[in-house]
Amino acid sequence: MFSILNYLGIYKFYENYLKRQINLYDSPGHIAIILDGNRRWARSRLMPVWMGHLEGANIVTDLLDWCNELNIKIITLYALSSENLQRPDDEVKKILDIISDKLSELINEPKIDLYEVNVRGIGNLHLLPLDIQDKITLIEEKTKHYNRHFFNLALAYGGRFEIIEAVKNVALQVQNGLDPNSIDQNMIENYLSTSHLPNPEPDLVIRTSGEERLSGFLLWQSAYSELVFLDVYWPDFRKIDLMRAIRTYQKRARRFGK
Repeated sequence: MFSILNYLGIYKFYENYLKRQINLYDSPGHIAIILDGNRRWARSRLMPVWMGHLEGANIVTDLLDWCNELNIKIITLYALSSENLQRPDDEVKKILDIISDKLSELINEPKIDLYEVNVRGIGNLHLLPLDIQDKITLIEEKTKHYNRHFFNLALAYGGRFEIIEAVKNVALQVQNGLDPNSIDQNMIENYLSTSHLPNPEPDLVIRTSGEERLSGFLLWQSAYSELVFLDVYWPDFRKIDLMRAIRTYQKRARRFGK
């Protein structure tokens, strides 16, 4: 018992230490997180792989609290890539069951209303089971009038596919008479899945698990994002990890290619 209390005391001390080091008035307005390491977390504990996905999913509501406290307005989570759907059938079924259950909880989550969170699903949602599509539609409709915070859940998402779809939409306009010389960056961005956001481009992209790549996540939007790679599996992600990433972000000078 003493060791647990001692650990909790040290954790709180470190959390307060980090809080003094970051500027809440200069927090990234939009953070995007690649949720990586669920399977390795489970295997390192000799657990079934699906337990890692479940533990990872349980963090989401805590993340809403942390982002509200740290003055972060927009969260975009890369929860399931289109490539993930090619994993073994039993694993994919477990992942989809967990997503369905968590969406049901999110629909009735009081923090969504408390923090006035606009929830949106982004990605190739038609690849998902109909019950998941219906739940996404329900929570989007329920929260469409909120604009204090934004929570985007990337499911069956692929960055290249997103850009291709945007190009197709622009091509249709050209087919209908649009002058190709009038195509600009804003036109492309209007057809991306983040076009509804006040700040579509994440200021900070975080990837857990120690891997250092984007894996197709927000390829267009993250062109000038700051990238932080954390050596912690997603199920072990804590508020201090988020604060460490923010501290790193605030120490950098953003140049936007200049």
